[in-house]
Amino acid sequence: MVEIFIKGGPIMYPLLFCSILSLTVIIERSIFWYMKERARNQPLVDSVLELARHGNWDAIKNKVKGSKDYVIRVLVSGILHREFSMTKAMEAEASEEIKEMKRYLILLDTIITVSPLLGIFGTVLGIISSFEMLGASGIEHPQAVTSGIAQALITTAAGLGIAILTVFPYNYFHSRVEIAKLTIEKYATSLEILYEKLIQQGTVGGNQG
Repeated sequence: MVEIFIKGGPIMYPLLFCSILSLTVIIERSIFWYMKERARNQPLVDSVLELARHGNWDAIKNKVKGSKDYVIRVLVSGILHREFSMTKAMEAEASEEIKEMKRYLILLDTIITVSPLLGIFGTVLGIISSFEMLGASGIEHPQAVTSGIAQALITTAAGLGIAILTVFPYNYFHSRVEIAKLTIEKYATSLEILYEKLIQQGTVGGNQG
């Protein structure tokens, strides 16, 4: 591997940086989503909505203490600001949660785009160098040219390899963000409907909590 890396020329160094950066982000995001999944507490979400159905805000406040579930945090934000604007409060909290989930994905997207371009750039430089060798050595030594082109193609292979191995985790993390968005929207809408029903029934102020 070291020999191949050296043969690839100077462009292999930025490609190496891209691969290290990609691997670091993939590991960090994998840990992030593992922790997010562990923090999810669906029974608690259902319980919060059931208590909200009866306007029992004090019970909700006590029940959700210490929860790190992102859905719970969005719902609680709406509940705490229900007398002002429940919808806007939940939208603001959801925006912060989604922003955290999308963190570093732009780096993976950039690596997917840049790595193949760096690889092609390295190959072009290598081919230019090979033709310069052809001009210096003449047609009687074609092996020098073909060897140079073969080495030049190493950067293209490396760039494509990095992009291919990065695109799968990127798409997975992106899909997790989209699923989280839909989940937040689902339960936030449910809470809004329950609160509007309480307002219509005139029982919303029964327990201010």
